[in-house]
Amino acid sequence: MGVPDGTGSATSGVRAGWLTVFVDLAPDEHAAGAVFWAALTGAALSASRGAHDEFATLLPASGAAYLRVQRLGAGPSGVHLDLHVPDLDDATALATGAGASVVARPGHVVLRSPGGFPFCLVGLQADDDAASRTPPVRLADGHRSIADQLTIDVTPDRWDDEVAFWPRLTGWPAAPASRPGMVRLHTPSSLPVRVLLQRKDEGPTSGHVDVATDDRPAEVARLVALGAGVAALGPAWTVLDPPAGPSLCVTDRDPATGLVPR
Repeated sequence: MGVPDGTGSATSGVRAGWLTVFVDLAPDEHAAGAVFWAALTGAALSASRGAHDEFATLLPASGAAYLRVQRLGAGPSGVHLDLHVPDLDDATALATGAGASVVARPGHVVLRSPGGFPFCLVGLQADDDAASRTPPVRLADGHRSIADQLTIDVTPDRWDDEVAFWPRLTGWPAAPASRPGMVRLHTPSSLPVRVLLQRKDEGPTSGHVDVATDDRPAEVARLVALGAGVAALGPAWTVLDPPAGPSLCVTDRDPATGLVPR
């Protein structure tokens, strides 16, 4: 869940030119999870690719793709973030200097933040600089929605480490969000995804995707009809458990701006 309420621009850091959010699906959840996320976003699912046909991209009707699904070899479903950077060596040195640890380097670089959140550094693609943000989807009843935010749910004992790490890695200023225990990064407006840090009560650091909508009851009803279940109800968000894959939140943020309406 999460409801940031501001904007900003990048200053230094790894100079990410684009962001991609991966929904990582356990083997037994992959098929149903991919179908659900395509329906949620109104995107077409690309042909599978990868050594084991494990990757697919959610292709929006307009704008550049920024969401992908991945079938894991093992382990539970989750999410991770790819930062597209101009220089992998420089970005990796910055990331490890800020406290990240390298897990693998199979061409791109797989890392974990100090609190344990998985992310990757990948080379900037030729068309990333020209990529445009995907607009919200307008549904049949007139309401709009877009999956536009990654929230990193941070275990209490690593909260300070994560709050220090992500601004240093990205170069994006951080500021308190609209509620206690939340810190938003001022993600540049040219990028497709906002990033929010949220302190959780217990459990390991993880992450989830937030959906912005101008009609939360209608959007929740739509996703429930696709097979999701309501797990929790908050003052400005609803937590949903999809039929397969990681939980997500539907929030009251403006789908055009990503901000909390005033």
